[in-house]
Amino acid sequence: MKNKLRGIFHWIDERVNLRDLIEFMGKKYVPIHEHSVWYYFGGVSLFLFIIQVVTGILLLLYYKGSEELAFESINFIMSKVQFGWLIRSIHSWAANLFILAAIIHMFSVYFTRAYRKPREITWLTGMAMLFLGMGFGFSGYLLPWNELAFFATKVGTDIAGVVPLIGKPIMILMRGGDDVTGATLSRMFGFHVAIFPGLFAVFLGVHLLLVQRQGMSEPLGYEDSPETQRTMPFFPNFLLRDLLLWLLVLNVIAVLAVLFPWELGQKADLFAPAPSGIKPEWYFLFMFQSLKYIPAQVLFVDGEVLGILLFGLAGLLWTLVPFWDRKSAAGKKSRWTTYAGLFVVLYIILFTILGWLA
Repeated sequence: MKNKLRGIFHWIDERVNLRDLIEFMGKKYVPIHEHSVWYYFGGVSLFLFIIQVVTGILLLLYYKGSEELAFESINFIMSKVQFGWLIRSIHSWAANLFILAAIIHMFSVYFTRAYRKPREITWLTGMAMLFLGMGFGFSGYLLPWNELAFFATKVGTDIAGVVPLIGKPIMILMRGGDDVTGATLSRMFGFHVAIFPGLFAVFLGVHLLLVQRQGMSEPLGYEDSPETQRTMPFFPNFLLRDLLLWLLVLNVIAVLAVLFPWELGQKADLFAPAPSGIKPEWYFLFMFQSLKYIPAQVLFVDGEVLGILLFGLAGLLWTLVPFWDRKSAAGKKSRWTTYAGLFVVLYIILFTILGWLA
């Protein structure tokens, strides 16, 4: 058996220089320090995305992206296809855990200042993937064509439509018209299975290439203490730890999918009144809840418009943090940046809880 494996390895090595890759990975080292645990959330996010791709392809074999057949095809998957209900639940839970892992990874990068020179592009591609991940969630939410998803999409696109100048075109682009109809479902289906995955693949390729080229970021002050610097080889030490965490995450998803299977609900009725308690997905909930507390009119500006513009500005500033946090770029810790990050974390947690309880 060992001889056969060696033969297969040798055959592949002659064609793709596999030894060079193994040697390259063996020369890579991962810094060991009190924040090393946060390194693993990037790998967890990647693993959860892979699960979504695999389960999404399996669901795509049976899903029909039309107003007449979308709900029925999901119902067929859950009731007639062997383990279809499990695949759908895994896909849905992995999608939510992916957003959670990506958000944790983003905040860990922020607080360890891993966005500083020369990793500005790595941060930007990571933020682009986080926004695309939320786009995945928003576009995929409508695909079952159930009552809750229909009205949540209507509310979400209405909110986007109030943005001055560009809001109306964006709303029409997302809806495929003035109202949420079967055209919106087809549009969201196209975004979910073609446009967003294509863009995500490009950013992911650039992101992984930069991580491989630049290595793991070291915390501020790490390079100033050579006597306390410790490292571990990326291959196999760090990689095996990463794979072990992937296995644990897979078990968590399996337990959630089995014990808390994703429900389908009632089919959407375009002429039915909106049910009470319509809410977006949890990662949009803090913004949705915040808009409720803004007065209808603030001076001469509509309150909802003001809230959306403020969130847009905050998101832009957060994305461009490598370029305005000059102190961290110079290798020094900025307390103001830390306080701003803590405020954002507490704000998101508080308003998400308020939105969940409302």
